Amino acid sequence: MSGEFKGQGRMKSVSSDMSRRSVLGVLGMGILVSGCASSAPSAYYSVNAADVGGLQGRSNRVQVLVSPPRALKALDTSYIAVVDKGPVYSYFPNSAWADTLPNVVQLKLVETLQNTGRLRGVGLPGDGLLIDYQVQTEIRAFEMRIGGANRGVVEISARVVNDRNGRTVATKVFKAETPTSGTSVEAAVEAMNVSASRVFAEIADWTLRNV
Repeated sequence: MSGEFKGQGRMKSVSSDMSRRSVLGVLGMGILVSGCASSAPSAYYSVNAADVGGLQGRSNRVQVLVSPPRALKALDTSYIAVVDKGPVYSYFPNSAWADTLPNVVQLKLVETLQNTGRLRGVGLPGDGLLIDYQVQTEIRAFEMRIGGANRGVVEISARVVNDRNGRTVATKVFKAETPTSGTSVEAAVEAMNVSASRVFAEIADWTLRNV
């Protein structure tokens, strides 16, 4: 079943023949049948933390908690998403993120903020930090988007919350799109990595200016 997609739930059964032909025509792949869902991935992919060595500004002696990101069920998975207009979600077969996507995004945001070297502490729930601020996020898109120019799209909304009084300090939506070099899972992941790196760096810079 190499080179095919897996549809998710109701989306697979109700998507139109035209949408499926669009996926097939653009990517040269089929829809993976539900009976293959139990197959273990043969390759796992991760996301890189952003290079934030060039960020400017003073250090802030606060500690920041990165909360688990929220996401729709279609993205709250380890499957690597391909999105056609509709939107209709399909997934690369035999391939997966190294963990569920929200967990991957959370860890890479933590790593990006740690790499700034300008916070006293950055961690996850349960790490035992005396938290001053929380960074709360929602994954709106993290996918290879097809139809027209194929591209890796990452969109994350973020909120900085004062942990001492529960007040929202700032909110912002971050989005980046990167053209893919092809239709393989490797090309899709590469494009999503470039987009994610830009988004993570922008979130880190924005967070440092709001804590």
